[in-house]
Amino acid sequence: MSSWQAVQGLCIAIDGPSGSGKGTIAHLLGQELLLPVLDTGLLYRYLGWRTEVMGVSLDDADAVLNVIPQAIQAMDWRVEGIYFEQKDCTSLLRSEDAGSRASKVAAMSKVRSALLDVQREVAQRGCVMDGRDIGTVVLPDAQAKFFLTASQRERARRRWSQLKANGKPADLELIAVELKKRDERDMERDCAPLVKAVDAIHIDSTTMRMDDVVDRILNVLERRKLMTKKV
Repeated sequence: MSSWQAVQGLCIAIDGPSGSGKGTIAHLLGQELLLPVLDTGLLYRYLGWRTEVMGVSLDDADAVLNVIPQAIQAMDWRVEGIYFEQKDCTSLLRSEDAGSRASKVAAMSKVRSALLDVQREVAQRGCVMDGRDIGTVVLPDAQAKFFLTASQRERARRRWSQLKANGKPADLELIAVELKKRDERDMERDCAPLVKAVDAIHIDSTTMRMDDVVDRILNVLERRKLMTKKV
């Protein structure tokens, strides 16, 4: 059981490139603070998946935009993942192909704007939200912002290890190449590029254990009186 109590409505923004550990950190923080954990990358993966199922080309931004109303209406974004027509589709969204499509979808300015309200509405009661533009665009007024990084090689190794653990084929060099492409797309896109918010705390997790990263974040929250120890 958690020994911490978050202040009411606390929103924690965690940004960073793929493989930096932000998803793991977000979930560990959610457990410590009993806050919902929302993975915005999963929302883009979901939309990329729906466009693929519907045969919509990612070269046509307007066609992708037209998919959103129906996709959102059929979706239930829960703490544990995303449900489509009451069925958990989260595992389908974790594939490398879904990640690649999500990166392309996320580069579309009209699509990002359309999904902003969805993300903000879910976050209103307090949450830990991770993504690539949470502190800069989605939740610019979040009480605490963190920007996680790690070396590109370490991030590729983490992804490789994750795939191997799940019994899936994995090529470390290929993963590193794809990771580099995703980094470039995320940082160079015109709309809401991956960038550290000016008031975010930068944490390089290359040589850190995830528990150590969480402890550092909890120390920051405690100093700012954004959480208290339960009596």
